[in-house]
Formats: sequence, structure tokens, C-alpha cells
Amino acid sequence: MRLDRYYGDLGKSAKAIGLLIAQMQPSACFLGETTWGVTNIVPSQLSPYQGGMTNAAPSARPFHAAALIVAAGRGARMGGDIPKQYQSLLGKPVLSHTIQALGCHPAVAEVIVVHHPDDTALLAASVGDCMVTCVPGGDTRDASVKAGLAALSETAEVVLIHDAARPLVSAQVIDDVLAGLQTHRGAAPGLEVTDALWRGRAIVSNIEPRSNLHRAQTPQGFHISDIRAAHTAFSGSAADDVEVALAHGLDIAITQGDEDNLKLTRPGDFARAERILKARKMIDIRTGNGFDVHRFGPGDHVILAGIRIPHSRALQGHSDADVGLHSVTDAIYGALAKGDIGQHFPPSDPQWKGMQSDVFLTHAVDLAESDGFAITHADLTLICEHPKIGPHSPAMRTELARLLRIDMSRVSVKATTSERLGFTGREEGIAALATVTLVKL
Repeated sequence: MRLDRYYGDLGKSAKAIGLLIAQMQPSACFLGETTWGVTNIVPSQLSPYQGGMTNAAPSARPFHAAALIVAAGRGARMGGDIPKQYQSLLGKPVLSHTIQALGCHPAVAEVIVVHHPDDTALLAASVGDCMVTCVPGGDTRDASVKAGLAALSETAEVVLIHDAARPLVSAQVIDDVLAGLQTHRGAAPGLEVTDALWRGRAIVSNIEPRSNLHRAQTPQGFHISDIRAAHTAFSGSAADDVEVALAHGLDIAITQGDEDNLKLTRPGDFARAERILKARKMIDIRTGNGFDVHRFGPGDHVILAGIRIPHSRALQGHSDADVGLHSVTDAIYGALAKGDIGQHFPPSDPQWKGMQSDVFLTHAVDLAESDGFAITHADLTLICEHPKIGPHSPAMRTELARLLRIDMSRVSVKATTSERLGFTGREEGIAALATVTLVKL
């Protein structure tokens, strides 16, 4: 089940999971988040859901995961004519953001939305044509979660229970919860409490210790058979599903939470959420410049932009002295703020002696891709009196486009002279200037 057609950002859908719409009355609550006192912490890590980048144990495999969005609450503290999960956030219902975030995560195979029976019309407007299963909730939050658990498919192995009022959850938070479920029966994100804690109403009555306390967030993940049994055995009310799971003896890993994963509880929270969403939508465009020079020496050819050109002299350098590829490579490193060729391939290291420069450029391109950037344009200018570049420019563009993994229409190779001025004018060497544009995907 994929929801990639439901909103996009630079060709990739963003993701966000909703939280438990709560009729919660936790004993200690700050900034709308339940406070936990649990010490079993799992650090943020790459998970099996991040493909070849994972550092999980070899035995770890991706789960068939289901998302259960609890959206049956009334949200009385928020106010407004309709429940907060249906109120507009940057032109879309909060629930729409939540469904999008969760449904577009690669590990989530199904999405269940538990709603209030009176909200059918509002729900339809929020879901649109998304592939979700909608289930009427019960009179209590516990009953609503049970209804959602009963609607899960038989193939689902783990469930992520999330509040519809947390539309800003990141893919990393979801990844970390799923990674925690590889070694624990439950996992949920939390943030360490760093502020002093006061107990009291209008007057401070005493100070509470904050050691080992965490602010609870969602999604809270569980192996399905465990959380079903826990809810069946539990009686009374609970702040969240972690409390239900702990009462059943389940071990719950605390994974890394996110300050942006806020719960929309009061009117001011919408303004903060909108600021976060607008910041996420800002396009990260980088421009990098590269400049390189190599002198002439004995030889019968030069290599420029990966093309061998007959000439009366050769360019000297530690590698193959391809001044064109060197400048493009440095432009990419510059756009990434990752140094230059000399830092990645020190000339003092003999293994790079005579190395073909496409090795350096390939490293820079791979680095850009691993950082989530696409190279969208490259402009290379070669500065020399000889050899003449024009006849070789098409071949250079073709080779440079191949190495950059972009269409040749996005690659420019041109030449100029220095009007017989300077070392290039005296034909002592060749200089190159390159500009490269990167866009964050």
C-alpha cells in the first residue's frame, strides 16, 4: 500500500504520523506530553528500513508494519468548531498530514484510522483517495485502540500506534522505533526532560527530580500479539499504550524523540507547526565553485574533462592532471561543504599517484547522493591558448554528463583565453573554473 501519489515534495512524499487523540489525564504532563520514568534507552541508528545503509544486526529483517492512527478524540483543550485533527494546517486537515507521513513510510504496509462515529464527513475530506481502513472508535481511548487492533490484517507483525494530533513526525523517528522492535517487545520515542520540574498549581509546592524522566511521544510500536494481549488484560484508564504494555510486563525501549514531533494541544501549537512545515518545504539549493591549475611538462597529450587530446606537451600532476575534472570535483565538495580533493585524496599518499581523475569525481558524486542531493547542472570553463577546446567540447560534455549521472543538456563545457596574459597566456599551463548546482531531494 503506497500513498506516494498523495502529496509530494521534490518528487518524494513527506511523511508524518498522527498521535493518540486523547482523553488523557496523566499525573505529570508538560507541554502536552506524558512524562515517563523509564531507563531502557535505544540510541538513534540506521534501521533495516534504510536499505544498504543499515548497521543493524545481520539477522534483522524489515517487519510487515501497520500504522494505527487514533483520531476519535474531541480535543477540547484546543477549542474550535471541529476536533483539532480536522482543523486546517497549511491548507490541509491535520489528519491529512498525519496519514501522509505514516502511509508513505516504506515499512508501513497498511494504515488504520480509528475515528469518532460523528466525524464521517470530516474524515472523508481528510482521507481523500488515500488507501486507508477507517474504523469507528469506542467510548474510551482504550476501546478505540482495541477496535483498531482488531482491524489489522493477519500479515501485520508490528503496529505503530500514533496520535492524529502529531502530524510532524519524521521518518527517522519511525525508523528508530522499528529498529527498537528488532530487540524489544515494544519501542517508543521519548525526549529527556532537561528543565526543572515543579509540582503545584498557582504556587510551587515542591521540586520533582528529573533524573531518568522522558517526555513521551508517538508512534509507540509493539509486536501485535503482545499489545493485543496487553489491552485485553488491562482495566481502567492509561495515559498511553506504553502504560498498558508495561502493566502486561512488556519491555519497552526508549528511542530518540524529536522536538518537532509536537502534539497539537493548544491554539498556539498550530503556529509552531506551520513554521516547522514551512521550513521543511524550503528547497535546499547549493552552488559550489572549483578552480584548478596544472603546468605543462614533457608529453604528447593532455587529458581534459576525461578526454585524451593530442598535444605537444602534457599536464603535470600527482594524478593524471585532468584540470577540468579536478575543478568540477572541487565544486561538488564545495557545495557540500566537504573540503576539497586534497583532503579526500592527499597528494602525499602514493596510492593516488597517476590515478585517473574520474575516481575523484565519482567519489564526490557518490558523496552528494549519500547526503541526499541531486546534481542538476555543471558549467566548466577551460582557460588556455592551446590545445583548442572547441572541437572536443561535445565529447567532454558527454563524458562529464556520464560521470555526473545527469543529462548532457545540463552540462556546459567552454573555453576562453587570457589574451596572452599570465601563465596561461604564456602557455605555461591550463586553468579551469567550474560551477556546480546541487538540489536536496
